[in-house]
Amino acid sequence: MTAQLPSTGILTEDMRRVVREQRLGFVATVCPDGTPNLSPEGTTAVWDDEHLVFADLRSPRTVANLGSNPAVEVNVVDPFARTGYRFKGAATVLTEGALFEDILGFYEHGEAPVRDARARIRHVVLIRVEQALPLVSPAYDLGLTEEAIRTSWWDHFESRRSRRGRKYIVQVRNGSSVGC
Repeated sequence: MTAQLPSTGILTEDMRRVVREQRLGFVATVCPDGTPNLSPEGTTAVWDDEHLVFADLRSPRTVANLGSNPAVEVNVVDPFARTGYRFKGAATVLTEGALFEDILGFYEHGEAPVRDARARIRHVVLIRVEQALPLVSPAYDLGLTEEAIRTSWWDHFESRRSRRGRKYIVQVRNGSSVGC
């Protein structure tokens, strides 16, 4: 049986879509000395209408911070459209129990499974979203359309990829070592 949590439905369908499509959330926590900590979490997912979740694969500082201060913000952004959402709330770190097992099962068999989830996931972090706000690039202030912004960023990344490819070919031809 799946553990159910009470729902207020703060997450809209568009928010759910962006999180589902992007999966990479930038999770901000507060260190014990008051300084910020930012951790990219590639397992960010919607759990239900008011909760996000991510799996701790290699985020010991983030989990430790949440243990002493559950305040968290997660930003999920489409890097080409330059839009997304910021989610603020309180996190709960889970290591066992029915809800932990349900979330672990999601990471084993869900829409974006984690390879060797049971062996690799140390904790799961469940975030009750208390506030959700849009993130929108200032490029839209210039009257640019989403299509124009997407095209500009696709072109940018394509030119970067092309340059890297040429650099790799030159290094191989010159006998230079190429790192991974």
